[in-house]
Amino acid sequence: MTVTIYHNPDCGTSRNTLAMIRQSGVEPEVIEYLKAPPSRERIMELVGAAGLTLRQALRQKDTPYAELGLDNPQLDDGALLDAIAAHPVLLNRPFVVTPLGVRLCRPSEVVLEILENPDIGPFTKEDGEVVVFGGARQA
Repeated sequence: MTVTIYHNPDCGTSRNTLAMIRQSGVEPEVIEYLKAPPSRERIMELVGAAGLTLRQALRQKDTPYAELGLDNPQLDDGALLDAIAAHPVLLNRPFVVTPLGVRLCRPSEVVLEILENPDIGPFTKEDGEVVVFGGARQA
């Protein structure tokens, strides 16, 4: 199974998601999107395939979202894409792509919806929370 994660190694949710993918037995293609930002077209493909609007895929916390006035509902996708191009941290993470679909994996266990082997057994997040037990597909 080919799996791609748009990853930020400084993000706990992204690290947890990557660990869940690996615990499922897959070594994914890891794209550190802050170093190698996806194109405008790829961003729109990811967002659309995940069933989101571009606005829903924006990250507000610890970003220049407020300073840039991105809460203005009059801004169209072009303006939002311009902001993401200038500040890739505005794109929420992690996006994961598999043959079973695309998800913005927040919380990290959302990734189980699109893994071929979602029964990864016990998994403990970095904060100590146990979130997955084998035998049950998370939905």
